[in-house]
Amino acid sequence: MDEANPKSMITTSTVSSGVMQPRRRMTQNYLVAWVDGNIDENTEDYRNTLAQLRAVVSEVKMCTTPKQCVDFLNNIDDGKVFVISSGALGQSLVNDIHDMPKVDSIYIFCGNQTRHKSWTKEWTKIRGVFTSIKPLCESLKKVASECDHNSIPMRFVSKRCMPDAAFNEQKRNQLPPTYMYSVIFKDILLEIDDDDTKSMSTIVKFCQQQNIPEK
Repeated sequence: MDEANPKSMITTSTVSSGVMQPRRRMTQNYLVAWVDGNIDENTEDYRNTLAQLRAVVSEVKMCTTPKQCVDFLNNIDDGKVFVISSGALGQSLVNDIHDMPKVDSIYIFCGNQTRHKSWTKEWTKIRGVFTSIKPLCESLKKVASECDHNSIPMRFVSKRCMPDAAFNEQKRNQLPPTYMYSVIFKDILLEIDDDDTKSMSTIVKFCQQQNIPEK
């Protein structure tokens, strides 16, 4: 972290420089990449910030240099990445990653908002300059929700392709199977209203294994 360390910091894993990383797929449709050269993993602030970030996005990756972040982004197969950068590394990093399609949003997390606010206005993907983790997470929650919404598969079918009693079998078969599957799947989800104790226990166990906070 640069000049005046904010009270909250985070890291989960560091990308090793000079080592070719295997291409990977995200467990969600998005993840957070944190770029900061001065992180202390052995502090209460670190654990607190990690918990707050994981309450919004379960997967968080740590890079200590802009190059490590660029290498990491190049090895992501799909999905979107929300990048959180320290002020000290931000200007150089943003210049390298801003035009990458997989980079959805960029956050500058620093101790001096005034110092970095002027140059960040030049970049449209920067959501803001933050000195504390809570408002940053609030903004992150909104963009994560947008990504969830945009990832729902939708297919539009023309009226002439819709099944009707008057249509023959050949016309009926023009309805794309993927459309039918998505409609059935959504109907099933909407009709689930029971309290399945076994399913709840399974998801709680999974969350614990992923170190997702109880909140």
